[in-house]
Amino acid sequence: MQDKITRILKAVADPTRREIFHALVVTATALPITQVSSQFDISRQGVTKHLKTLEDAGLVTISTRGRERFCSADTKPLIEVSKWLKFYEKFWDDSLDNLASYLD
Repeated sequence: MQDKITRILKAVADPTRREIFHALVVTATALPITQVSSQFDISRQGVTKHLKTLEDAGLVTISTRGRERFCSADTKPLIEVSKWLKFYEKFWDDSLDNLASYLD
C-alpha cells in the first residue's frame, strides 16, 4: 500500500499534473490527448509524459480508439491517500484534545 501512496503523491506533486488531472476529473469523460495538450502551454510530448506518470499512479487510464488515444481520470486511488491521511488527522485531533485537557 505504501508504494501505491508514494506513486500517487509523487504524481500529484507536480502542479501541471494536478492541473491535467483536475481537467480530466471536471470533464468526467475521456478526452483525446490532443485536446488535453491543447489546454496547456507545453508540448504534446510533455503532456504525454505527465499523463504517463498519472497513469503509473493509477489516476489516469489511457485507451486507444482507432488512431486516437483517449485519457480519463480515475479518482478511486485517492481513497487510499484519504485513508492514510485520516490516521494523521485523528492523531492530531487526539493530541490537541489531550493538550487542551492538560491545559484546563
